[in-house]
Amino acid sequence: MEKIFTEADLKYIKERGNSIDKVEQQLALFIQGIPKINLVKSATVGDGIWRFSESEINLFVTYFDRHKDKYTIEKFVPASGAATRMFKFLNEFLNEFDAENDTINSYINKKNAKDVSIFIFGLNNFPFHRELKKKTLDLFPDYYSLSNDKRHYALIKTLLSEEGLNYAQKPKGILPFHFKADTIVTPIEENIFEAEFFKSSNDKTKIHFTINKEFQFEFEKITNLFSDYEINFSYQDQSSDTLAVNDDNTPFRLDDNTLFFRPGGHGALIENLNALQSDVIYIKNIDNVSQNHSDVITLYKKLLGGVLFRMQYQIFDYLNKLYSGNLTEDEITEIKDFAENKAAFPLPEEFNYFQTTYKIEYLIKVLNRPIRVCGMVKNEGEPGGGPFWVQDEKGRYTLQIVESSQIDTNNKTQKKIAKRATHFNPVDIVCGVKNHKGDKFDLTQFVDPKTAFITEKTKDGKSIKAFELPGLWNGAMAKWTTIFVEVPLETFNPVKTVNDLLKSSHQPDNG
Repeated sequence: MEKIFTEADLKYIKERGNSIDKVEQQLALFIQGIPKINLVKSATVGDGIWRFSESEINLFVTYFDRHKDKYTIEKFVPASGAATRMFKFLNEFLNEFDAENDTINSYINKKNAKDVSIFIFGLNNFPFHRELKKKTLDLFPDYYSLSNDKRHYALIKTLLSEEGLNYAQKPKGILPFHFKADTIVTPIEENIFEAEFFKSSNDKTKIHFTINKEFQFEFEKITNLFSDYEINFSYQDQSSDTLAVNDDNTPFRLDDNTLFFRPGGHGALIENLNALQSDVIYIKNIDNVSQNHSDVITLYKKLLGGVLFRMQYQIFDYLNKLYSGNLTEDEITEIKDFAENKAAFPLPEEFNYFQTTYKIEYLIKVLNRPIRVCGMVKNEGEPGGGPFWVQDEKGRYTLQIVESSQIDTNNKTQKKIAKRATHFNPVDIVCGVKNHKGDKFDLTQFVDPKTAFITEKTKDGKSIKAFELPGLWNGAMAKWTTIFVEVPLETFNPVKTVNDLLKSSHQPDNG
C-alpha cells in the first residue's frame, strides 16, 4: 500500500481521523470485490419469525410494563438525511416543465407522471399547504392573475427553491408531516410522543437523534419545547467516511491531488449507537410515524420490549450457569436446544462429540453477544430489506436482515429465494447492548466487514466507485443474536415520497 499512498496521503488520512488500516482494507475490497450474501431461504413464520396470539402478546406487554423501570431505555433515531428523494418527482417536474408552453396535463400524459397529478390534486390536504400558499404569494405577487397551470408551477417552485421553502434540502425530521388541532407536527415531535410508552418513574425519557450538524439549531428549536425529556444529538463523524476510487480501483483524487472521502452510509452510525450507555435501545427511522395508529404502535413496541427482556433474562441465567462450569449433560443439552430454537443459532453436528469444557466454551461464545428483537411486517410490496436465513463463510446458518443490494440477482437460485420473501424489515428494532454482568458490549466487534457494498457514483462529472459500510441493521449487526417477530402493517407508516403524507395514517382522523 506504500506505493499507492504517498506520505502526504497518509498524513491527510490521519488528520481527518480515519484509520489507515481501514482505508487499506477498503481499497483491498475494491480490488478483490465484495462477495454477495449467500441466501439459504427466506425467514417465515415458524421458521425464523415468531408470531404471537393475542393472549401471548398481552403476557409480553404486561411483562414489559412490570420490568421496564429496572432498565435505562433510550430511543435512537437516525435523522441526518435530507428529504431529497421525498421530492424527487417534483424536482424532475421543475427541470422538465416549460411553464410558458406546456400544460400540466400534457406533461403528466407525456411522462406518465401520475405522482405529479396526485400531488396537485391533494395540495389542500398537505400539512404545509398554508405556509406554502403564503410563501408563494410573497414570491409571486401576481399569483391570482396566473393560469391554473402557472399557479401550480409557482407552488411547486416555491416548495423546492432556495428562496422558497427549500424542503428538498432540509432533513425530513423538521418538515411538517401532520396537522393536529390546527397545529403543524414534525416527525421529531411524533417520535418524541411515541417514546412515552417507556417513560420511567425514575428518570426523564431518553431520545437520541443523529443529525446533520448544519441543522442542529432547527432541531433544537423543536426539541427545546420538551423539557421533560432528555434529548441528545450526535453527528456522523468524518472519521467514518470511506475512500472513493476510479473505475480502475486507484484512489480518486480531487483537483488539488488530495484523496476523496465520502460519507460511508448509515452503517457508520454503529459508532453513534455504541456511544450510548443505556441498557436497552429502540431504533426507528425518522419518517416512520403515524397520527392514527398510536395504540397499535405502542402495543407492539411493548411486545418487542417484553420479548427482549424475557430473552435477556433466560440468556443471562444460562450464561451464569455456563461460566460456573458446573453443568450436567442434561443442562448443556437444554442450553443447546435454546441456542438453536430460540436464539436462532443452529450448532454444528459435531457439537455433540465435543468435550464438555469445549461445549461450554462454544455455548458461551454463541450466547454472549448483543441481542436485537426486530419487528417484521408481511410483504405487501413496500420497499425495504427482508429477513432471511443466510449461510456464512464457515457454513453456519444465521438470521439476517438483507437489502436487495446484497443479493446476487444474476444468480437464479438467489433471485428465487429473494422473491419468496414473506416479510420485510420496517426498521422497528429493540436492542439489548449489555452483557450478563451489566457491562456494555463493544458493538464494533460484532460487525461483518464483508457485508459492505460498492456503488457507482459521479464526482465533478467523473465516474467513481464509492464504498458503503455494512448497513446499521444489516452487516453492522450481523453477529448479534437476532429474533424476528411479526408485527402488523399498521406499525409501518413511512414517508418515502411527499405523496405518502396523503395516506390515511398521516391525515387527521376525523372519525
